[in-house]
Amino acid sequence: MPVIDIHEHVIPRPLFPHPRAKQNVVTATELVAIMDRVGIDKMVALPLSSPETYHFVQSVEEVFEACDQYPDRFIKFCDVDPRLESNSVNYDFMPILTYYKSLGARGLGEATANLHWDDPRYQCLLRACNELSLPFLFHVATQEFNTYGIITEPGLYDLERAVRKYPNVQFIGHSPGWWSEVAPNPSLAERNGYPKGKVAPGGRVLELMRRYPNMWGDLSAGSGYYALARDPDWAYRFIDDFQDRLLMGLDICVPSNDKCELLGFLREAREANHISAQAFDKVMGGNAVRLLGL
Repeated sequence: MPVIDIHEHVIPRPLFPHPRAKQNVVTATELVAIMDRVGIDKMVALPLSSPETYHFVQSVEEVFEACDQYPDRFIKFCDVDPRLESNSVNYDFMPILTYYKSLGARGLGEATANLHWDDPRYQCLLRACNELSLPFLFHVATQEFNTYGIITEPGLYDLERAVRKYPNVQFIGHSPGWWSEVAPNPSLAERNGYPKGKVAPGGRVLELMRRYPNMWGDLSAGSGYYALARDPDWAYRFIDDFQDRLLMGLDICVPSNDKCELLGFLREAREANHISAQAFDKVMGGNAVRLLGL
């Protein structure tokens, strides 16, 4: 089974560095070198198409160009900002999503526009994803302004309405605002960061994943890793219970962000027999193969 990273960002060539980090987003060549070093076969490339996300707005075509430099190593996603073209509450996203799907897009993401789930512009986008059965990878935000991501109320109830309304969309949850909800009633600080300590029963993430077969978990970034590492015994049970809908990812972004702690956690858990070979293989790539029809 191939090892597949569900969450990466990529550029075809160096561009204006981030003003604070003083680094470029990783190029395709840099990502392939990391893949070879840590044992990853393929990565999903997610466009950065909303202005809130980074210091530039990236076209889908630019990401596809980067992917085409190493076509055997990258899996294409498209991303369309719901305010596209006319910022309309009635915009028809079917033509553009159909076009990107015809070019090889296996899903849409990372959705980061700082609007509410119930905003009619997001509803237009989700309606088209539902018609085309496109997976939807999203970043949860806790507020409007000074951040990025879909504004989501505590308890994820507005997300739940979308998951229920669009059953043909496979929703892939990501970010602190999502992973903090593995425990009940996280504080605002926890929803915006990396909570510590044992995971108490009753978290909404587990409830949604039990209730809705189209709800998935993207384990990438610090938010996914620390959700597991904060309570390893709980994490082993969580992986076993939801082994069919968890996806390994790293979210490297810049060249220096290549510690890959999640890979170490999962591989050590398998070597110590804390998780089964079957669950490990699914999370490391089997689920992505099935989800994306690879």
